[in-house]
Amino acid sequence: MQSTDGSPSRLRSPKLRHNKLAAASFLIGAVAVTTFFAIGAWQRRWIADDGLIVLRTLRNLFAGNGPVFNAGERVEANTSTAWTYLLWFWAWITDGQLEYVALWVALVCSVAAIPIAMYGSARLFGTRIGGVTGDGWTLLLPFGAIVYIALPPARDFATSGLENGLCILWAALLWCQLVAWSRRGPHPGRGGAAATLVLAFTAGLAPLVRPELTVLGGLVLLLVFFAPLGWKMRIGVVVVAAALPVGYQIFRMGYYALLVPNPAVAKDASGAKWEQGFAYLTNLFGPYVLVLPLVLAALAGVLLIVGGRLRADTVPTTPVGEDATGEDAQTPAPSWRARLGTWPGRLQSPAAVVTVVVLAGIVLIVYWMRQGGDFMHGRVLLVPLFVTLLPLMVVPLTVPARVGAAFRRRASRDADSVIADDVAEPSTAVADDAAAQPDRRRTRAQLIGAVAMAGMWVTVVVWAVTTHGNVLPNAGIDIGRSGIVDERRFYVTNMGNENPVTAEDYLDYPRMSAMVEKIDKYHKDGGVILPSFNYDEWYVAQLPPVMPKGAQRQVTVYFLNLGMTSMNAPLDVRVIDQMGLAYPLAAHTERLEDGRIGHDKILPSEWVVAEAGAFPRRPVLPGYLDEDLVRQAQVALQCPETRDRFASFEGPWSFERFKHNLRQSFTFTDYRIQREPEYEIARCGLEMPPPVNPE
Repeated sequence: MQSTDGSPSRLRSPKLRHNKLAAASFLIGAVAVTTFFAIGAWQRRWIADDGLIVLRTLRNLFAGNGPVFNAGERVEANTSTAWTYLLWFWAWITDGQLEYVALWVALVCSVAAIPIAMYGSARLFGTRIGGVTGDGWTLLLPFGAIVYIALPPARDFATSGLENGLCILWAALLWCQLVAWSRRGPHPGRGGAAATLVLAFTAGLAPLVRPELTVLGGLVLLLVFFAPLGWKMRIGVVVVAAALPVGYQIFRMGYYALLVPNPAVAKDASGAKWEQGFAYLTNLFGPYVLVLPLVLAALAGVLLIVGGRLRADTVPTTPVGEDATGEDAQTPAPSWRARLGTWPGRLQSPAAVVTVVVLAGIVLIVYWMRQGGDFMHGRVLLVPLFVTLLPLMVVPLTVPARVGAAFRRRASRDADSVIADDVAEPSTAVADDAAAQPDRRRTRAQLIGAVAMAGMWVTVVVWAVTTHGNVLPNAGIDIGRSGIVDERRFYVTNMGNENPVTAEDYLDYPRMSAMVEKIDKYHKDGGVILPSFNYDEWYVAQLPPVMPKGAQRQVTVYFLNLGMTSMNAPLDVRVIDQMGLAYPLAAHTERLEDGRIGHDKILPSEWVVAEAGAFPRRPVLPGYLDEDLVRQAQVALQCPETRDRFASFEGPWSFERFKHNLRQSFTFTDYRIQREPEYEIARCGLEMPPPVNPE
C-alpha cells in the first residue's frame, strides 16, 4: 500500500517514527559524550611512572630476553598480562616509539569503551521504546556515561599507559555481548550458539585483563552455564572460556614460579586494610560530591524497574479463572517443583544480566576497600564504578503521546451525544469511562516518570559541568597522611611539564639525570647504585676487584620509581625496587602495617648490597649503610627456601625447571621472609654471624 505522497505507508507508522527518535537521540548523545571524553583525555595526556614499567618488558621481548623485566630474571612485573601483549602487538605492527604506542592504545581503548557501553544499555532498553503506554516518544539520554567522563581521574587514566582503558573496553564489550545473549531464546540456532561461545571467551579473558576482574567474568560464566543450554554447549562454554587463561596460568607457574603476577605478591593482594580503604573511597567521593550522581543513578534504576512492571501489566493476558474460551476455570497454583524448574529460563533475561553486572561492580568496590585502595587518586575504583554504571550508561525518557488525555475524565464528545448516551445507555457510558481509567493512570504515571527522569538527568549534567575541573587539595604538592596523591598532577608539578609522555621527559624528575650519569660512569666496573638524600647525587656500593667464579660485573639500580628508572637505563643494567614489583626478595617480605598504601614493603638496602655481591666494608661501602646488617643479610640469604626461590627465577629454564616451578609455585606465592636480617636468620635457624667491629 502506498501513502498519498507515494512512500510506503509503513514509513509513516508511529512505531517507526518513535524508534527513529530514540535512535537519533542515542546517536547524538553517544557522539557528544565520546567527543568530550576524547578531548578531555587528550588535554590531560601523559604516561605515568608505573605506565613505563610494562615498556621495559616490551624492550626485553624485542631484544629476545623473554617476557621479563631484567634479563636473566624470570619476574612478571606487570599485573595485566593482556595489556602487556596488546602493547607488544601494536609496537610490533607500528614499530613506533613505545611510549607513544602505549599512549595511543590506551586512548583508543578508553574512548571506544564509552559508546560501546552506551550501545549495550541502549539495547537493554530497546524493548521499552514508547514507555509504559507503548505509544510515547522516547529519548535515550546519556546518564552513567556523563558521570564517568566527568571525573578527572577517568580522563587522567585514559592515557596513563596503565591498563584502565583496556579494562573498561573489555567490560563494555562483555556488557554488549551479555545484553544480546539475554535477548536470545534458549534455542538460538548456530549463529546464536557461536555468539554464546564468543561471550564465554570474552568472559574468560577476565584474569588476563586484571586478576580481580575474575569476579565479573566468573559471575557471567556462571550465569551462562546455568541458563538453558544443552550439555554439549555447556562443555563448549567451559572449554572456550578456560583455554587461554588456564594455558597461560600453567605457563606462569612453570616460568615465573608463582600463581599470580609478582606485583600481587608485592602488594599482598589478599591483605586487609579497611580503614585505609574507606579513606580511599572518601578521597574519590569528596572532591566531586560523587554521592549525588550515584544516588540519582540508584533512583533512576528504581524508576525504570517500576516503569518496567507497569509496562508489563499492559500486556493482555487471560484473566485468572478463565480459559481461552472465556469460560470459568480454576487454574491451580504451580507447585514448588514447577517453579523451581523455570528458574534456568529466568537466568537468560535482562533482569538477571543487570543484577549480575551491578553485583560484580559492588563486589569489586568492596574488594578494593578491603585491600586499602591504592596510592593513586581514584585509579582502582574507576573500573568498578564503570561496571556498576553499565546498565545506566543511557536511560530512556518517554513523554506520553496523549498528555492531555491523562487529565480528562472522558473523551471530548458533543454534549447532546453525551446526554443521549447517558439517557439511552447509562451503563455503557459508565463502563467506557471505567475502562479508560487504567489508561489515564498509566499515562499520568508515564508523565510523572518523564518529569522525574528529566530532572535527574538535568541535575547530573549540571553536576558534571560544575565538578569536572575539581582537583584534590594541594594536588601535586603534598601527598598527605593518607598516602594518596593525584599522580598526574604530582609529576606535572615536579617536572614542570604539562604532558610528560616519554622516558626522556622524566629525566627532569629529581635524581634521574644524575642516575644516568652514574650508570655511564660505572657501566664497565659494575656496582649497586643507591639513592642519596640529595636529589642530585647517588651512592655507589662498588663491586670487589676480584669477582667470585661465575659472577658477572653488572650495574644494579635500586630505586622506588621503577618505570622512569628502567626506561632510562640500558637493558644490561639491573633495575630493582624496594617494594618488590620487579624484585622477588623485596616482594616476599612481610607487609608493613602502617606503611604507605601501595608502598608498604621497604627492603633495607643492605640486602641488595649483600645479594649483588658488593664490597661489604667501609670505606668502600657507603657510610650510611650498616656493615653488620650487610653481613647478616649475607647469612640470611643462605636460607634454603630463599635460595630455592632465587633458583626458580634465576636458574636456566629447562623442562626440569618448568616441572619444579609448577610444584613450588603454590609454596612460593605465600612464602614470606622477615625484612630485618637478624630475624630472618632466627626464622631459618641459621647461625648469627659475629659483629664486624666488636666493641
